[in-house]
Amino acid sequence: MTDPLTNPAATPDELAFEGALRPTSLAEFVGQPKVRGQLEVLLQAARLQERTPDHILLAGPPGLGKTTLATIIGAETGRPIRYSSGPAIQHAGDLAAVLSALVPGEVLFVDEIHRMARSAEEMLYLAMEDFRIDIMVGKGAGAASIPLELAPFTLVGATTRSGMLPAPLRDRFGFTAHLEFYEPDDLERVLARSARLLDVEIERAALAELARRSRGTPRIANRLLRRVRDWLLVHAGSSDLDGVRAALELYDVDEAGLDRIDRAVLHAIAHRFRGGPVGLSTLAAAIGEEADTIESVVEPFLVREGLIGRTPRGRVATPAGMRHAGAQHLDATLDGV
Repeated sequence: MTDPLTNPAATPDELAFEGALRPTSLAEFVGQPKVRGQLEVLLQAARLQERTPDHILLAGPPGLGKTTLATIIGAETGRPIRYSSGPAIQHAGDLAAVLSALVPGEVLFVDEIHRMARSAEEMLYLAMEDFRIDIMVGKGAGAASIPLELAPFTLVGATTRSGMLPAPLRDRFGFTAHLEFYEPDDLERVLARSARLLDVEIERAALAELARRSRGTPRIANRLLRRVRDWLLVHAGSSDLDGVRAALELYDVDEAGLDRIDRAVLHAIAHRFRGGPVGLSTLAAAIGEEADTIESVVEPFLVREGLIGRTPRGRVATPAGMRHAGAQHLDATLDGV
């Protein structure tokens, strides 16, 4: 398993911790200025017209604040919010039970909506458009469809893979917000707010260093802050730049935000396979890691940072990746990078 410290997916034990740090309004939410402005207009227009807001799709990589924004949408509308997830809705009946229990104006948040069962998706089309569903009663020739009216509601869907959503479902969302990775300045503001809430005194230069190593992801930034807090407590260290660097060195997060498995992948391509190309399964076997972990957790960051590239023949290290891995043979085949 990969080190969870820089994995953008949430671990079960940190969900409560994240909940304590989440902002409760758009005014408190740091980063994503374009999305925040768009949501402000959408929600205010709905208030002025005294109607439920349009259905909203939040798309983007994990750890950028989709669940936080959904919670804020519920708070801004002044309506209750109900939480569910795509994996929990595997039959049309599961969705029918959730929808029929909604009260007028309620916000329904469905995380990982791309993992919902196809039969439930088809039921959702009608619910989103006409606020009703058709319930099948009986079987065989005696089966009958009974329409069930629903209370008006706002669906907020979250997905890390919007391309996996069927076009008819995507088209029924009135607004789609695409969340982007955070700039270091915004992450520094996120960390400053979290440090205040956690009662951690830390110098601004140290916060900037944490932000720079957090891979553009607030979840990772807050996770690193917790580990730095622990290090400072145990070692009675200084909350300055040197203290943060010492803590991150202990947890194997380098100056570029790479962790142990990131460096293992990069080192294998650069040294063992002389810059590549190398196939994913071969690379996974070489470092003793699951191919899915490399593809879904490690590669996106290394590609985004320009350290590796994907070619038709496999993964290759870029010149920047070769330098980071300390490789001298820069004559790797880089076609397609």
